[in-house]
Amino acid sequence: MDMNQYLDMFIEESKEHLQAINANLLLLESDPGNIGHVKEIFRSAHTLKGMSATMGFEDMASLTHEAENVLDLIRNQKLTITSDIMDAIFQSVDLIEGMVIDITEGGDGSADVSAIVKKLRAIVAGDFSAEQEVAAATMEVEAPQEETTSAEDHELDDYAMMVLKQSQELGNNVLWIKVTLNENCLLKAARSYMVFDQLESMGEVIKTKPAVEDIENERFEQSFEIAYVTEQSIEKVRTTILNISEIQDVTIETIQLKKEAPPAPVVQKAPAPAEKGAAEAPQAPVKKATAGGKTIRVDIERLDILMNLFSELVIDRGRLEQLAREIGKNELQETVEHMSRISGDLQNIILTMRMVPVEQVFNRFPRMIRDLQKDLNKKVNLEIIGAETELDRTVIDEIGDPLNHLLRNSLDHGIESPADRKKAGKPEEGKIELRAFHSGNHVFIEVKDDGAGINKDKVLKKALERGIVNPANADSMSDKQIHELLFAAGFSTAEVVSDISGRGVGLDVVKSKIESLGGSVSVDSVRGQGTTFLIQLPLTLSIISAMLVQVKDEKYAVPLSSIIETAVFKKDQIMMAHRQKVIDFRGRVVPLVSLQDIFQVPDNGETMEDEVAVVIVRKGEKMAGLVVDSFIGQQEIVLKSLGKYLVNVFAISGATILGDGQVALIIDCNSLIK
Repeated sequence: MDMNQYLDMFIEESKEHLQAINANLLLLESDPGNIGHVKEIFRSAHTLKGMSATMGFEDMASLTHEAENVLDLIRNQKLTITSDIMDAIFQSVDLIEGMVIDITEGGDGSADVSAIVKKLRAIVAGDFSAEQEVAAATMEVEAPQEETTSAEDHELDDYAMMVLKQSQELGNNVLWIKVTLNENCLLKAARSYMVFDQLESMGEVIKTKPAVEDIENERFEQSFEIAYVTEQSIEKVRTTILNISEIQDVTIETIQLKKEAPPAPVVQKAPAPAEKGAAEAPQAPVKKATAGGKTIRVDIERLDILMNLFSELVIDRGRLEQLAREIGKNELQETVEHMSRISGDLQNIILTMRMVPVEQVFNRFPRMIRDLQKDLNKKVNLEIIGAETELDRTVIDEIGDPLNHLLRNSLDHGIESPADRKKAGKPEEGKIELRAFHSGNHVFIEVKDDGAGINKDKVLKKALERGIVNPANADSMSDKQIHELLFAAGFSTAEVVSDISGRGVGLDVVKSKIESLGGSVSVDSVRGQGTTFLIQLPLTLSIISAMLVQVKDEKYAVPLSSIIETAVFKKDQIMMAHRQKVIDFRGRVVPLVSLQDIFQVPDNGETMEDEVAVVIVRKGEKMAGLVVDSFIGQQEIVLKSLGKYLVNVFAISGATILGDGQVALIIDCNSLIK
């Protein structure tokens, strides 16, 4: 069977299992006595081992097997968890993650695993004695009595009967196994192949129902049955099969070959969720029955294509609405309005399909913080809030690095050492809060620490040394302005360049990345109490709401997410300050920016009126007024790239096609606000 067709599925599932292992390892480290966490880790590792062996990635399978041996000892309370053991398991997971990345990039997933395998084997050999084995064996709980089935029930031929009889006489378990797949399982042949592969590694498949050829060609419903011989315990067989993804249920019965033979001990059918036995409770892969029941995996490229097609539909919708208004027939207008409502609902569904929880990004950080605090000899508790908050997939893919940089910065520069915190009257353990929440058409992500805060004198001194700040203006700068200097290009307060918080690169890379996503980042700090970084991001990058404005004969689109208000001012309300036109907006002095001057729009000869139309926009705490000729109205627009020939055009983030076929440029307000 060609396994290349299952490679994408293998990669996705491997990432999910590795994420689950990492998360449960962190829980186990904080609560070493909780065997439930060990069982979850073991289950994921076991599945990962089976998948990698099936796909032919031997290095990954062998390393996972060695880690599984250590976990098995911990699970059976034959090995006590120590810091060294946890470090070894974490190293194993890191190496496996590296292999998965290599496979993703087209490699064969091979790696030198000898050193870590040696360490894992040493743990098993050094902490496991014969006395412990005997003691642990006495703790094992006997499996309850289970149902049996006769050979006649399954129409076994003489040859199969002979093999089964000989195997039973040799002391092997002779089993009839019924495997039921999830109702929505897409690759039934692949799942059945994995079941057979796992079973053949522990015993021998004697007969299948339907035939093997029919199973490989998916000529069966949701279940298939197997006559099986093995030396392994029945419970191990069941657990092995249930650890394969998309398996809903496994029924195992002992085949009764002789009527006079006493009933042999067999494993009960997988318990229903309501049947909670006392001794049997630990094996609870019952949740397999519900996994994947209502979701399907969709390639992100297909969603991109769907979004692009719908974007064209949005453009045509705008054209139809304009034509309907011009023609003025009621029947046409009603039909177009109805189509607009339906396409609006369709738009919401498509955008929602692209939304994924920020949890996908947040989940990688607890492990990073755990390793960093050990390197820095600091104690830190990372608290994650709002991980269920959803963002567009394209934004999710881009925010990982900026958040990684901010968290490292908080841990390296923000949180003090335990001794310094004790002197300051703080708990030895610092706190970093990573929080996400919705507000309007934006998602906000907050990175907050209770560390030393920003030393504004040190920041200002460094800025003066680098020539970022004019000495004449230094004394008049507010705390907020000094804090914002952290985002200046190349600015860093690091005395020693290290890998921990950016190798001295500074936070300008964070700012440029967030702004390239149409967002903004700000910082607030109180000396001695901590620092908060706040990132503002748009919900989606594809279809946005915008205000269309007219400047002479040209039309521009201003994203609604940047607009505070639109207003009309009389010319005598415009003042001059530092050779800059300004207006008084609700008690604040706001500079005016003429779009005609910025974009050098040709004059069409029309005389200016006594009133000036202004769009008040903001970037963080800063504001500006964009001077336009008139407001056209609000509209949903499709954000189109300017292409590779028009890159880095000042104050323009893209273009859109309007209903009349004209192209309107989309203004990047962040570039116009200084």
